[in-house]
Amino acid sequence: MYKALLLGLAIAIGWPAAADDTATEAQALATLQQGLQQNITELKSSKGELKAVSEFRIKQQAQAFRNTLKQALEEDNPNAEVLLPYVQKHQQQLQAFVQYINNEMARISAQLGSDNDAQLMLALSRRNLEKTDFYRNQLELLNWADRLNADTSSERQTLQQQLQNQATHLQSLVSYNQQQMSALVEDVNAAGKDASSEQRAQLGVLKERLNNNSTALGADITMLDSLGVDTNALKQSLFAVSGNITQDVFNVSFISQLFGNWLHIAEASIVENGPSLAVKVLVFLIILFCAHLLAKLTERLVRKAVSNSKLNFSMLLQDFFSGLSGKVVMTIGLLIALSQLGFELGPLLAGFGIAGVIIGFALQDTLSNFASGMMILVYRPYDVGDLINAAGVTGRVSHMSLVSTTIKTLDNQRLIVPNNKIWGDTINNITAERHRRVDMTFGIGYSDDIEKAEKVLQEIVSQHPKVLHDPEPIVRLHLLNESSVDFIVRPWVQPDDYWMVYWDITRAVKMRFDAENITIPFPQRDVHFYKE
Repeated sequence: MYKALLLGLAIAIGWPAAADDTATEAQALATLQQGLQQNITELKSSKGELKAVSEFRIKQQAQAFRNTLKQALEEDNPNAEVLLPYVQKHQQQLQAFVQYINNEMARISAQLGSDNDAQLMLALSRRNLEKTDFYRNQLELLNWADRLNADTSSERQTLQQQLQNQATHLQSLVSYNQQQMSALVEDVNAAGKDASSEQRAQLGVLKERLNNNSTALGADITMLDSLGVDTNALKQSLFAVSGNITQDVFNVSFISQLFGNWLHIAEASIVENGPSLAVKVLVFLIILFCAHLLAKLTERLVRKAVSNSKLNFSMLLQDFFSGLSGKVVMTIGLLIALSQLGFELGPLLAGFGIAGVIIGFALQDTLSNFASGMMILVYRPYDVGDLINAAGVTGRVSHMSLVSTTIKTLDNQRLIVPNNKIWGDTINNITAERHRRVDMTFGIGYSDDIEKAEKVLQEIVSQHPKVLHDPEPIVRLHLLNESSVDFIVRPWVQPDDYWMVYWDITRAVKMRFDAENITIPFPQRDVHFYKE
């Protein structure tokens, strides 16, 4: 029924006979365009907030008109005679609104020079973004007009000129905004916590201005590309500011020209600074080579000095001094070499200091091991080759560093123990002393001859080749136990001979006691029964 009413209205006002859909679309377009034209006329006399309301209404109506027009053009056989006048009329309306925006920008520009310049420049960037949207809509209308077999060469030429003028202006604004924002960011960073709220507000305004102008420039570049204009120079300016290549500006021509410019700059730099740079690099490499040789020589001399010193340095201390001397010489050589390349050593050393603090927090456990290694280095509770019992591990020390100690156990397992585990526990250095006592206990029966057993034990101990005569071994009656009379046997031996002597004497005592008819009692208990 709605379509029928619109069709009747279309016939009444003189529309040519057409299909129902065409008449309906034509009437809808006529209504929307008439309302849009009325609002554009009223906009010229609007003031204050009413002007903003009128602008918003015009944008909404223009979008609705283009949506309706697009639906009509998507039909299989759009009626060019009906639709083309609406396309051309809307093109004129958009151009009128662009002129209105230009007048508003001129009015805002006339106010520059006051204390409110930052906000005025922000308003101009927003107007540029709005104008770009209307240019995009105009280009879309020209493409629709081409589909309706209209000649749009003159309109395209006009739009191309307008886009080029705006793009050139935006190119300058983008570079200027980027420069201003970089300077303000440096000031804010330098002020740190003392940065004022006014500075931070200015930074926010500059970011929005740069974003608005960059977005508008990117859209202009895309439209100029579709019009067949070479935009490589504009794309390079946009890329220099944004730092990335967006989809809108990405094409093979731009990339090839961009790389060509980079190669040209690199070539010019090599031609101009190549000889001096080559000399600096050569000097850098020579200094590093000499520092490496000098570090190796210093390391050997220091190792020889500490190994032959009368202070009897530990192996860990020898490795520490020799390794540290070589690294110090190499570090000094590297700093000297970097200075030849033009690096400022002051900021570099400051950066190393900051990095050292950060690494120190991140490696607290490792630094704890390092500190424990330094204490072991200074107090020398053990050395490489010593047999120790520490951190619940018994074995011989095979390697030491400032972070860990490598221990080879008696059953030939290699254990790497962190130094803080060792230094925080009891350390038993078994081989630290020259002599070690072997403590053994042997029992005889209560009916056996005590003097005979004591003599046998004395002979066994004194005849063993690895038992030391000084200190003198001890054989004494020690305890009258529940089932046996116990003798203690305590010979002194070299630490490395401990277990061999222990095993040999134990075997010899059993064999001699059997040969001498001396009993080795085992625990037993007599039980008596009484019958009442």
